[in-house]
Amino acid sequence: MRIDLHTHSTASDGTERPSDVVAAASRAGLDVVALTDHDTTAGWDEAALAAREHGVALVRGTEVSARSHGTSVHLLSYLQDPAHPALLSEIEQTRAARLGRAQTMVGLLAEDYPVTWEDVVAQSGPDTVVGRPHIADALVALGVVPSRDAAFADLLTAQSRYYVPHHAPEAVDAVRAIRAAGGVPVFAHPGATCRGRIVPDEVFDELADAGLAGLEIGHRDHSPEQRTRLLGIAARLGLLVTGSSDYHGAGKLNELGEHLTDPAVLDAIEEQGDSEVVRP
Repeated sequence: MRIDLHTHSTASDGTERPSDVVAAASRAGLDVVALTDHDTTAGWDEAALAAREHGVALVRGTEVSARSHGTSVHLLSYLQDPAHPALLSEIEQTRAARLGRAQTMVGLLAEDYPVTWEDVVAQSGPDTVVGRPHIADALVALGVVPSRDAAFADLLTAQSRYYVPHHAPEAVDAVRAIRAAGGVPVFAHPGATCRGRIVPDEVFDELADAGLAGLEIGHRDHSPEQRTRLLGIAARLGLLVTGSSDYHGAGKLNELGEHLTDPAVLDAIEEQGDSEVVRP
């Protein structure tokens, strides 16, 4: 069984609609795919209909933005109650902060480049969580940069003068909120040094004590050394190990199914979750 537990659609920063992500998963030979858009569940219903149509099982999830001692981290929440107030409140605050941050960054960029907020909005949909990828897409459309990757390597990097941080809950609080909502929290790409700072080993102990269920170790942004390190941490703390593509459509090079999750791990996630996997 081929299982990919991390993808994005136009509900956040992917380039394909939720239904198209599921259709692409079917073409890629996946049996199970998770839709995990940033800080939103807006794509769930469309993806569930497409899953039944294309014969692919769907794991409904969210990639929750958080921080740990000042370092940005992402937590994949699987099978949670989307209306639970504990998690919904955190997500709504983060979405509002993302929007304000994006507007401020566009204002700074506009001092040097011909980009407007309207240009950014044109790159997103009505239910989209607007973020840096949409700013990148606007810059590409205007010919300022050749690609999203180029934008993130220069103008939108955390070291750029145009970068603005945004509110996100402490990771321990986010893990607790995910658990309160019946979700299963897995730390996304925790060893991705190419993205910036990563958390030290003791943070995993804090998160495990709060209810962290697993680590996403199979990911293209992890070096062999980081995978070895993370496997040791997972074994020590008794955490699940997942593998995923982090697919964004044309927004990234990542390909569906390039890293996979063991079926026994999916079974363990479903046993812990508030809801069931949507099966065709």
